[in-house]
Parts: sequence; C-alpha cells; structure tokens
Amino acid sequence: QSMCPARICRAMLLEIRRKGKENMSIPKTMRAIEITRPGGPEVLVLTQRAVPVPGVGQILIRMEAAGVNRPDALQRAGAYAPPPGASDLPGLEGAGTVAAIGPGVTRWRVGDAVCALLPGGGYAEFTVTHQDHALRIPIGMGMCEAAALCETYFTVWTNVFMRGALKGGETFLVHGGTSGIGTTAIQLAKAFGARVFATAGSDEKCAICRDLGAELAVNYHSENFVDAVKKATGGAGVDLILDMVGGDYIPRNISALSLEGRLVMIAFLGGPKAELNFAQVMMKRLTVTGSTLRPQSDQAKAAIAQGLLKHAWPLLDTGAIAPVMDSTFPLDQAAEAHRRLESAGHIGKIVLELG
Repeated sequence: QSMCPARICRAMLLEIRRKGKENMSIPKTMRAIEITRPGGPEVLVLTQRAVPVPGVGQILIRMEAAGVNRPDALQRAGAYAPPPGASDLPGLEGAGTVAAIGPGVTRWRVGDAVCALLPGGGYAEFTVTHQDHALRIPIGMGMCEAAALCETYFTVWTNVFMRGALKGGETFLVHGGTSGIGTTAIQLAKAFGARVFATAGSDEKCAICRDLGAELAVNYHSENFVDAVKKATGGAGVDLILDMVGGDYIPRNISALSLEGRLVMIAFLGGPKAELNFAQVMMKRLTVTGSTLRPQSDQAKAAIAQGLLKHAWPLLDTGAIAPVMDSTFPLDQAAEAHRRLESAGHIGKIVLELG
C-alpha cells in the first residue's frame, strides 16, 4: 500500500526529530516545579533537580508540555500523596520525546514522540514512566494537545467504558461537563452512540457541552438536574452517571438513575460523605462504584492504554474527537496555571509548555 503525502511528510519529520534527539546529550540537572509545602498555588516554586534515570521497563521523556489536572492541586494542598516510588513533583500527564530507555524496554526507541500517563513528575523538563503507559501521538496533533490527553482519557475510559460499561443507545450523565474530564466524556460517549447529558455552571458552559455532543446540558445554578434528566428520559432516569462532585450530589444521583443504573464516583469536590437511602439502591438494583487512577498497578494502566489505542486513538487520528484546550502557561508560571484551574472560568484543559 502507498502512503498518502501527509503521512509521508509526518514520517519524515518524525525520523528527522528522532535522529536529532539521538545526538542530543542528556543533562545532569533540569528545571522542575516542586511543592515547597502544602498550600495554595504560591507554594509551587521553580527549582533545579537531578534528571531521573529510567528503571527496568521505563522510558525517560524529554518533556515538551505537561497537563495540569485537579489531582495536581490536591497534591499541592497536601490531600493526595504520591504512591510509593513515584516522584514528589506534580504532573500526571505530558508529551515529548523519548530521551533514554531503561532495561527491558522494547516498545520505544530514543527520539520517538509520545504522550504518556505519569506516576508524577510531569512538571519538569524530564520525567520517567512505564513503557506501557506511553502512547503514540495522534496523527496531526501538536505537543500541547497531546499533553492534555492521557490523564483524562485514561480516567474516562476506565470509569465510563470499563467500570461503567456504557453501551451505545444508553443514557449517560456527566457532571462538570466543561472540565477536562467532562469534555472528554461527552465526546467519547457520543462517539460510541450514547445519549449524553451534562451539568455545567453557566448557560455559556451548557452551550459548549451541547456543541460537544450533549443532547441536554443543565445549568446547575438554575435547574434541578434530577428533574431535567427524568423529563428527558420519560421518567426513566439515566443508565450511567460519572460524578466528581460527591457530597449532596450522591443521593440526587441515586434518584436520577434508571433501573439497573450505575453510579461511578471519581472525585469528591463537594465532600466524600452523604446521607443515603439504600432502599432506593435495592429497589432499583443499582450499582455504586468508583476508582482512582494513580494508585492502580502498572498492568491495570497498561490495559487501559491498550483499550484507548484500539478504540479512542483512531477517533483522535481523524479529528472526530479532540481535547478541548483552555490555556497554556510556561513552566515557571505553574502557580498561575493552578489559579486558572481552581477558578470557575476555565473550559477544558490547561497545559504547561516546556519546549
């Protein structure tokens, strides 16, 4: 088969980049953002750190961009400790080129362009991750967009499609529809044939949710999402809810679910506790579950990566879906990026540029 001109050009550019990177030495130190103490964005400080060395099965990535996510802010505040063996630096996703490979690495070569899920350490010029947690950059996508993929796509894929078992024709509600998770969940669920509903905090944000593929977007400041989704489903309720709010949303989610419905929790911005009438869970035969991504095993994350490569990456290659980008900041303005993250105004993904 012959390759189209665009693919030939991309292949040539990747080969030129690979050869160039092979000839670049790896420095002993790097710029990085560290958390000096638990607190607000001001505790993020630019520093110098030793460049990490990849271990067995790991790759060293020369970072060009890093995604900024809610877990980073939780870690900064002292509420989300890194797992054993992970870097203490924040940053759970990014994109760049492979600078070195550790023993046993077979999937990548020095110079390969990758985006990756990270155990930590993304706010730095170099970071390490397991070889199976890196993915090729989708066709035609820039480094900043690629850096915004993995944390949200891994989270949505494992919780909506693996744990939540969403199928075409089912009804799906995601809270926080204009967050990184929300914009990803709307697009993927729509692409796989679900009826998609979302909540958001303004009429403008609701319009963005509809533009992304949501059939119904509920402004939670002016509408009751339980009433809205029941009306949209003829009183049946939705099959699956993805929630990162928690708190008083938990009993309301239970009310909004259909018979045999599933509630998947991934965060608790409104708190982890609620009073719940479990008679509704029993009578409607509901499933209530949840997960966190970072502590999962290398094998579990590798399985998620393979699912994404098979099912989601072809959609990214064609542009059928894409990360929604809010803003970019240079590495030394990581504090400003966190202020943007914690504001009520951001829509989609925030990225730090390192290249």
